[in-house]
Amino acid sequence: MTCTIIVGGQWGDEGKGKIVSYLCEKDSPYIIARGGVGPNAGHTVEVDGEKYGIRMVPTGFPNKKVKLAIGAGVLVDPEVLLKEVEMLEKFDVRKRLIIDYRCGIIEEKHRLMDKSNEHLSKEIGSTGTGCGPANVDRALRILKQAKDIEALKEFLGDVSEEVNDAIDAGKNVMIEGTQGTLLSLYYGTYPYVTSKDTTASTFAADVGIGPTKVDEVIVVFKSFPTRVGCGPFPTEMPLEEAEKLGIVEYGTVTGRRRRVGYFDFELAKKVCRLNGATQIALTCLDKYDNACYGITEYGELTDKAIEFIEKIEKATGVPVTIISTGPELHQTIDRRDEL
Repeated sequence: MTCTIIVGGQWGDEGKGKIVSYLCEKDSPYIIARGGVGPNAGHTVEVDGEKYGIRMVPTGFPNKKVKLAIGAGVLVDPEVLLKEVEMLEKFDVRKRLIIDYRCGIIEEKHRLMDKSNEHLSKEIGSTGTGCGPANVDRALRILKQAKDIEALKEFLGDVSEEVNDAIDAGKNVMIEGTQGTLLSLYYGTYPYVTSKDTTASTFAADVGIGPTKVDEVIVVFKSFPTRVGCGPFPTEMPLEEAEKLGIVEYGTVTGRRRRVGYFDFELAKKVCRLNGATQIALTCLDKYDNACYGITEYGELTDKAIEFIEKIEKATGVPVTIISTGPELHQTIDRRDEL
Protein backbone atom coordinates (compact mmCIF):
# COMPACT_ATOMS: atom_id res chain seq x y z
CA MET A 1 0.00 0.00 0.00
CA THR A 2 1.32 3.45 -0.86
CA CYS A 3 0.91 7.18 -0.36
CA THR A 4 1.20 8.92 -3.72
CA ILE A 5 1.33 12.65 -4.52
CA ILE A 6 0.29 13.91 -7.97
CA VAL A 7 2.00 17.15 -9.03
CA GLY A 8 1.70 19.39 -12.09
CA GLY A 9 5.03 19.70 -13.90
CA GLN A 10 4.46 22.88 -15.91
CA TRP A 11 2.17 25.94 -15.55
CA GLY A 12 -0.97 23.96 -14.74
CA ASP A 13 -3.42 22.57 -17.30
CA GLU A 14 -1.27 19.43 -17.69
CA GLY A 15 -4.24 17.07 -17.56
CA LYS A 16 -3.84 16.14 -13.89
CA GLY A 17 -7.61 15.62 -13.60
CA LYS A 18 -7.54 12.78 -16.11
CA ILE A 19 -4.49 11.19 -14.46
CA VAL A 20 -5.92 11.42 -10.92
CA SER A 21 -9.26 10.01 -12.06
CA TYR A 22 -7.53 7.15 -13.87
CA LEU A 23 -5.41 6.27 -10.83
CA CYS A 24 -8.47 6.43 -8.57
CA GLU A 25 -10.33 4.06 -10.86
CA LYS A 26 -7.38 1.72 -11.37
CA ASP A 27 -5.88 1.66 -7.86
CA SER A 28 -9.05 2.45 -5.87
CA PRO A 29 -7.32 4.29 -2.98
CA TYR A 30 -9.08 4.48 0.37
CA ILE A 31 -8.94 8.28 0.32
CA ILE A 32 -7.89 11.06 -2.05
CA ALA A 33 -6.99 14.36 -0.42
CA ARG A 34 -6.68 17.64 -2.26
CA GLY A 35 -3.80 20.02 -1.59
CA GLY A 36 -3.01 23.28 -3.38
CA VAL A 37 -4.16 26.88 -3.33
CA GLY A 38 -7.93 26.88 -3.80
CA PRO A 39 -10.60 27.40 -6.49
CA ASN A 40 -8.17 29.23 -8.80
CA ALA A 41 -7.22 25.84 -10.26
CA GLY A 42 -9.57 24.02 -12.58
CA HIS A 43 -9.45 20.35 -13.56
CA THR A 44 -11.52 18.81 -16.33
CA VAL A 45 -12.66 15.21 -15.98
CA GLU A 46 -14.45 13.34 -18.75
CA VAL A 47 -16.69 10.43 -17.70
CA ASP A 48 -18.64 8.49 -20.31
CA GLY A 49 -18.38 11.35 -22.77
CA GLU A 50 -19.54 13.97 -20.27
CA LYS A 51 -17.12 16.69 -19.12
CA TYR A 52 -16.97 18.07 -15.59
CA GLY A 53 -15.05 21.26 -14.79
CA ILE A 54 -13.95 20.94 -11.16
CA ARG A 55 -12.34 23.59 -8.96
CA MET A 56 -12.74 22.28 -5.40
CA VAL A 57 -13.79 18.62 -5.20
CA PRO A 58 -10.96 16.07 -5.69
CA THR A 59 -11.05 14.78 -9.27
CA GLY A 60 -11.17 11.16 -8.14
CA PHE A 61 -14.91 11.61 -7.58
CA PRO A 62 -16.03 9.14 -10.32
CA ASN A 63 -15.00 6.21 -8.09
CA LYS A 64 -17.82 6.10 -5.53
CA LYS A 65 -15.84 3.88 -3.16
CA VAL A 66 -13.19 6.51 -2.48
CA LYS A 67 -13.32 9.03 0.36
CA LEU A 68 -12.77 12.62 -0.82
CA ALA A 69 -10.97 15.19 1.31
CA ILE A 70 -9.85 18.82 1.16
CA GLY A 71 -6.77 19.49 3.28
CA ALA A 72 -6.32 22.32 5.77
CA GLY A 73 -3.87 24.13 3.50
CA VAL A 74 -6.51 24.67 0.81
CA LEU A 75 -8.68 27.79 0.56
CA VAL A 76 -12.40 27.03 0.18
CA ASP A 77 -15.00 29.17 -1.57
CA PRO A 78 -18.26 27.81 -0.07
CA GLU A 79 -20.32 28.99 -3.04
CA VAL A 80 -18.11 27.19 -5.56
CA LEU A 81 -17.84 24.06 -3.43
CA LEU A 82 -21.56 23.66 -2.77
CA LYS A 83 -22.36 24.12 -6.47
CA GLU A 84 -19.94 21.32 -7.31
CA VAL A 85 -21.42 19.03 -4.67
CA GLU A 86 -24.82 19.60 -6.25
CA MET A 87 -23.49 19.14 -9.80
CA LEU A 88 -21.87 15.83 -8.80
CA GLU A 89 -24.93 14.52 -6.97
CA LYS A 90 -25.07 11.31 -9.01
CA PHE A 91 -21.57 10.45 -7.76
CA ASP A 92 -22.66 10.63 -4.08
CA VAL A 93 -20.03 13.30 -3.35
CA ARG A 94 -22.03 14.75 -0.44
CA LYS A 95 -21.73 11.49 1.50
CA ARG A 96 -17.99 11.08 0.87
CA LEU A 97 -16.55 14.58 1.18
CA ILE A 98 -14.51 15.71 4.21
CA ILE A 99 -13.41 19.34 4.53
CA ASP A 100 -10.75 20.07 7.11
CA TYR A 101 -12.21 22.41 9.70
CA ARG A 102 -9.04 24.56 9.44
CA CYS A 103 -9.43 25.37 5.74
CA GLY A 104 -9.35 29.11 5.05
CA ILE A 105 -12.50 30.69 3.62
CA ILE A 106 -12.71 32.95 0.57
CA GLU A 107 -15.33 35.67 0.92
CA GLU A 108 -16.81 38.14 -1.57
CA LYS A 109 -14.43 40.86 -0.39
CA HIS A 110 -11.47 38.70 -1.43
CA ARG A 111 -12.84 38.17 -4.92
CA LEU A 112 -13.55 41.89 -5.34
CA MET A 113 -10.07 42.80 -4.12
CA ASP A 114 -8.52 40.28 -6.52
CA LYS A 115 -10.40 41.66 -9.52
CA SER A 116 -9.98 45.35 -8.66
CA ASN A 117 -6.24 45.19 -8.00
CA GLU A 118 -4.75 46.30 -11.32
CA HIS A 119 -1.36 44.74 -10.62
CA LEU A 120 -2.90 41.34 -9.94
CA SER A 121 -5.64 41.35 -12.58
CA LYS A 122 -3.79 42.95 -15.50
CA GLU A 123 -0.05 42.62 -14.96
CA ILE A 124 0.09 39.23 -13.20
CA GLY A 125 -3.07 37.77 -14.77
CA SER A 126 -4.75 36.57 -11.58
CA THR A 127 -7.82 34.34 -11.97
CA GLY A 128 -9.82 36.76 -9.83
CA THR A 129 -11.01 34.00 -7.51
CA GLY A 130 -9.82 35.75 -4.35
CA CYS A 131 -7.08 33.32 -3.40
CA GLY A 132 -4.23 35.83 -3.12
CA PRO A 133 -6.13 38.31 -0.91
CA ALA A 134 -7.46 35.42 1.21
CA ASN A 135 -3.94 34.15 1.77
CA VAL A 136 -2.94 37.67 2.84
CA ASP A 137 -5.73 37.61 5.45
CA ARG A 138 -4.59 34.16 6.50
CA ALA A 139 -1.09 35.48 7.14
CA LEU A 140 -2.62 38.37 9.11
CA ARG A 141 -4.57 35.81 11.20
CA ILE A 142 -7.93 37.38 10.35
CA LEU A 143 -9.24 34.84 7.84
CA LYS A 144 -12.36 32.83 8.65
CA GLN A 145 -12.02 29.04 8.78
CA ALA A 146 -14.34 26.33 7.52
CA LYS A 147 -15.49 25.66 11.09
CA ASP A 148 -17.00 29.18 11.10
CA ILE A 149 -19.29 28.52 8.12
CA GLU A 150 -22.68 26.98 8.91
CA ALA A 151 -23.26 25.72 5.34
CA LEU A 152 -20.12 23.56 5.59
CA LYS A 153 -20.86 21.92 8.97
CA GLU A 154 -21.98 18.58 7.49
CA PHE A 155 -18.62 18.13 5.74
CA LEU A 156 -16.19 19.12 8.49
CA GLY A 157 -13.53 16.78 9.80
CA ASP A 158 -9.82 16.42 10.55
CA VAL A 159 -8.22 15.49 7.23
CA SER A 160 -4.76 15.03 8.73
CA GLU A 161 -6.12 12.43 11.14
CA GLU A 162 -8.06 10.69 8.36
CA VAL A 163 -5.04 10.51 6.05
CA ASN A 164 -2.52 9.46 8.71
CA ASP A 165 -4.88 6.82 10.10
CA ALA A 166 -5.30 5.41 6.59
CA ILE A 167 -1.53 5.28 6.00
CA ASP A 168 -0.91 3.66 9.39
CA ALA A 169 -3.57 1.05 8.57
CA GLY A 170 -1.76 0.18 5.33
CA LYS A 171 -4.38 1.66 3.00
CA ASN A 172 -3.73 3.39 -0.33
CA VAL A 173 -3.74 7.18 -0.07
CA MET A 174 -3.57 9.68 -2.91
CA ILE A 175 -2.81 13.40 -2.60
CA GLU A 176 -3.93 15.56 -5.50
CA GLY A 177 -1.92 18.74 -6.04
CA THR A 178 -3.21 21.66 -8.09
CA GLN A 179 -1.69 24.27 -10.42
CA GLY A 180 1.82 23.46 -11.65
CA THR A 181 5.32 23.58 -10.21
CA LEU A 182 6.29 26.54 -12.40
CA LEU A 183 3.51 28.57 -10.77
CA SER A 184 5.07 28.08 -7.32
CA LEU A 185 5.43 31.28 -5.30
CA TYR A 186 8.98 30.14 -4.44
CA TYR A 187 10.22 28.19 -7.46
CA GLY A 188 8.06 29.40 -10.34
CA THR A 189 8.40 32.24 -12.83
CA TYR A 190 8.02 34.97 -10.19
CA PRO A 191 6.16 37.34 -10.07
CA TYR A 192 3.86 35.54 -12.54
CA VAL A 193 2.97 32.85 -10.03
CA THR A 194 0.22 31.83 -7.63
CA SER A 195 0.01 32.83 -3.95
CA LYS A 196 1.80 29.84 -2.35
CA ASP A 197 4.16 27.00 -3.13
CA THR A 198 2.87 24.28 -5.46
CA THR A 199 5.36 21.44 -5.09
CA ALA A 200 5.00 17.98 -3.57
CA SER A 201 6.43 19.07 -0.21
CA THR A 202 3.73 21.67 0.28
CA PHE A 203 0.95 19.36 -0.89
CA ALA A 204 1.99 16.91 1.83
CA ALA A 205 1.83 19.73 4.39
CA ASP A 206 -1.53 20.86 3.01
CA VAL A 207 -3.16 17.58 3.99
CA GLY A 208 -1.14 17.16 7.17
CA ILE A 209 1.39 14.39 6.61
CA GLY A 210 5.14 14.31 7.08
CA PRO A 211 7.63 13.65 4.23
CA THR A 212 8.51 10.16 5.44
CA LYS A 213 4.92 9.06 4.79
CA VAL A 214 5.21 9.66 1.01
CA ASP A 215 6.12 6.69 -1.19
CA GLU A 216 5.58 7.95 -4.74
CA VAL A 217 5.58 11.38 -6.42
CA ILE A 218 4.09 11.40 -9.91
CA VAL A 219 4.82 14.55 -11.90
CA VAL A 220 2.38 15.20 -14.74
CA PHE A 221 3.72 16.74 -17.96
CA LYS A 222 1.72 17.66 -21.03
CA SER A 223 3.34 16.71 -24.35
CA PHE A 224 3.17 20.39 -25.26
CA PRO A 225 3.19 22.81 -22.29
CA THR A 226 0.52 25.51 -22.08
CA ARG A 227 0.18 28.65 -20.03
CA VAL A 228 -2.74 30.96 -19.27
CA GLY A 229 -1.95 34.65 -18.83
CA CYS A 230 1.32 36.51 -18.57
CA GLY A 231 4.81 35.36 -17.68
CA PRO A 232 7.94 33.80 -19.20
CA PHE A 233 7.46 30.87 -21.56
CA PRO A 234 10.85 29.90 -23.09
CA THR A 235 9.53 27.41 -25.68
CA GLU A 236 6.34 29.25 -26.67
CA MET A 237 5.20 28.88 -30.28
CA PRO A 238 3.14 31.42 -32.28
CA LEU A 239 -0.63 30.94 -31.90
CA GLU A 240 -0.86 30.44 -35.65
CA GLU A 241 1.49 27.48 -35.42
CA ALA A 242 -0.50 25.99 -32.54
CA GLU A 243 -3.66 26.31 -34.64
CA LYS A 244 -2.01 24.49 -37.54
CA LEU A 245 -1.18 21.66 -35.13
CA GLY A 246 -4.80 21.64 -33.95
CA ILE A 247 -3.90 22.77 -30.43
CA VAL A 248 -6.45 25.36 -29.33
CA GLU A 249 -7.29 25.29 -25.62
CA TYR A 250 -8.94 27.51 -23.03
CA GLY A 251 -8.46 27.69 -19.25
CA THR A 252 -11.01 25.79 -17.15
CA VAL A 253 -11.41 28.62 -14.61
CA THR A 254 -10.79 31.78 -16.65
CA GLY A 255 -11.86 30.73 -20.14
CA ARG A 256 -8.77 32.51 -21.48
CA ARG A 257 -6.90 31.15 -24.49
CA ARG A 258 -3.91 29.08 -23.47
CA ARG A 259 -0.50 29.90 -24.85
CA VAL A 260 1.21 26.84 -26.34
CA GLY A 261 4.84 25.75 -26.51
CA TYR A 262 7.20 22.90 -27.26
CA PHE A 263 8.25 20.44 -24.55
CA ASP A 264 11.06 21.90 -22.44
CA PHE A 265 13.37 19.05 -21.43
CA GLU A 266 15.66 21.18 -19.25
CA LEU A 267 12.75 22.59 -17.26
CA ALA A 268 11.32 19.09 -16.89
CA LYS A 269 14.58 17.96 -15.28
CA LYS A 270 14.46 20.84 -12.79
CA VAL A 271 10.81 20.16 -11.95
CA CYS A 272 11.49 16.48 -11.28
CA ARG A 273 14.31 17.46 -8.91
CA LEU A 274 12.18 20.03 -7.06
CA ASN A 275 9.45 17.45 -6.45
CA GLY A 276 11.60 14.36 -5.86
CA ALA A 277 9.72 12.68 -8.71
CA THR A 278 9.65 8.90 -8.79
CA GLN A 279 7.39 8.64 -11.86
CA ILE A 280 6.20 10.77 -14.78
CA ALA A 281 2.71 10.79 -16.25
CA LEU A 282 2.63 12.14 -19.82
CA THR A 283 -0.62 13.54 -21.22
CA CYS A 284 -1.90 14.52 -24.66
CA LEU A 285 0.46 12.21 -26.52
CA ASP A 286 -2.28 11.90 -29.15
CA LYS A 287 -1.90 15.62 -29.91
CA TYR A 288 1.88 15.27 -30.19
CA ASP A 289 1.28 12.42 -32.63
CA ASN A 290 -2.28 11.90 -33.89
CA ALA A 291 -1.49 8.30 -34.80
CA CYS A 292 -1.32 7.48 -31.07
CA TYR A 293 -4.95 8.37 -30.34
CA GLY A 294 -6.64 5.82 -28.09
CA ILE A 295 -3.70 3.38 -27.97
CA THR A 296 -3.52 1.39 -24.73
CA GLU A 297 -0.37 -0.69 -25.31
CA TYR A 298 3.11 0.83 -25.26
CA GLY A 299 4.41 -1.44 -28.00
CA GLU A 300 1.77 -0.11 -30.39
CA LEU A 301 3.00 3.49 -30.20
CA THR A 302 4.74 5.03 -33.20
CA ASP A 303 8.54 5.34 -33.34
CA LYS A 304 8.13 9.12 -33.13
CA ALA A 305 6.19 8.83 -29.85
CA ILE A 306 8.57 6.29 -28.30
CA GLU A 307 11.60 8.44 -29.18
CA PHE A 308 9.91 11.42 -27.50
CA ILE A 309 9.18 9.42 -24.33
CA GLU A 310 12.69 8.02 -24.17
CA LYS A 311 14.13 11.53 -24.56
CA ILE A 312 12.06 12.71 -21.58
CA GLU A 313 13.27 9.77 -19.48
CA LYS A 314 16.91 10.41 -20.42
CA ALA A 315 16.66 14.15 -19.65
CA THR A 316 14.96 13.70 -16.27
CA GLY A 317 16.24 10.33 -15.09
CA VAL A 318 12.65 9.43 -14.19
CA PRO A 319 10.53 6.70 -15.86
CA VAL A 320 7.41 7.65 -17.82
CA THR A 321 4.95 5.18 -16.34
CA ILE A 322 1.53 6.52 -17.34
CA ILE A 323 0.70 7.85 -20.80
CA SER A 324 -2.60 9.45 -21.79
CA THR A 325 -3.62 8.99 -25.43
CA GLY A 326 -7.10 10.54 -25.26
CA PRO A 327 -9.56 12.22 -22.87
CA GLU A 328 -11.39 9.09 -21.68
CA LEU A 329 -10.03 7.18 -18.68
CA HIS A 330 -9.53 3.96 -20.66
CA GLN A 331 -7.38 5.77 -23.25
CA THR A 332 -4.31 5.27 -21.08
CA ILE A 333 -1.10 3.25 -21.20
CA ASP A 334 -0.01 2.04 -17.76
CA ARG A 335 3.59 0.79 -17.59
CA ARG A 336 3.95 0.67 -13.79
CA ASP A 337 4.05 -3.13 -13.67
CA GLU A 338 6.59 -3.33 -16.50
CA LEU A 339 9.25 -0.91 -15.22
